[in-house]
Amino acid sequence: MRFFVYTAVVCLVGIITSCSRTSLGYLSGRKYSNHRTYVPAVHTQTPIPKQARTVYGERSNTLVPPRPLATPATTAPAPNCGAVCVIDPRTGNVLFGHNEHERRQVASTQKIVTALCACDAGELDRMMTITRQDKLSVTPIRSRLNVGESYTRGAIMHAMLTASCNDLAQALARDSAGSVEKFVARMNARAQRMRMYNTHFTNPSGLPGPQYSTAYDMALAACYAYSNPVIRDFIDDRQVVLTRPNGQQVNFNNTNKLLAKYSWVQGMKTGYTNAAKRCLISCGSANGRSVIVVVLGCEKRRIWAESEKYLRWALGV
Repeated sequence: MRFFVYTAVVCLVGIITSCSRTSLGYLSGRKYSNHRTYVPAVHTQTPIPKQARTVYGERSNTLVPPRPLATPATTAPAPNCGAVCVIDPRTGNVLFGHNEHERRQVASTQKIVTALCACDAGELDRMMTITRQDKLSVTPIRSRLNVGESYTRGAIMHAMLTASCNDLAQALARDSAGSVEKFVARMNARAQRMRMYNTHFTNPSGLPGPQYSTAYDMALAACYAYSNPVIRDFIDDRQVVLTRPNGQQVNFNNTNKLLAKYSWVQGMKTGYTNAAKRCLISCGSANGRSVIVVVLGCEKRRIWAESEKYLRWALGV
């Protein structure tokens, strides 16, 4: 009898330790002046958990303001872009839409789904190594990380969301699922579970391909990302610093200009290809409420003002 009790206690302690490390290990570094620094560490590699197949209750009300966002009394500004969706991340209520169900390329904004699938795979404190294959066919945006260097999954995901490096999306996909192709299958399966019924992905980076989504579908993905404590923490950083194995540091600056401009903007994800034009998913909070704005198919000189005007309209700032 004592043997069975001892075995049960050991198993329970092991499960609690594993869960704690998976959830908190990659968040052990503290923020200073909206910037994060990662240093090399060694961790035991463990198998990918089965939880990667299922979406659990991410839409936790403890992560978002307590009050739902009321539809503004004023008329929404006229759009100057291909598509717009303004959504309340707490309720999923669409406050404004323009061509929000029109299928189109969404560029690097789909890295939000890449990050969600990486979180599903877990073990964000697990070490992974950059390979030569990760660097192939992912121009023009590639990181300055070198082939053969190792970092944690969490650090790679953080840098990917911050600087939108395509090779890091490839590396994260390969390491999380065993191959990029298997990871893309996970992205499409997760999109279906998030009710993104007008979406199909063919790569984790957002580079041009036979893939598409909509402003509304990406708004749904953004709601899940906003309610994910890891991603929510990462998208708010203006800079991430990774330390190479030789001690040198590599800086990754956030591509979202609104984040540095306004204190009430909380970041999210930028995107650009010739096919998609300028894209931006942005989120902000004011007066105890939050909103997510998806802008797709915009001209370069308009993208920041376009997102800002809908954030201000919805939040009344």
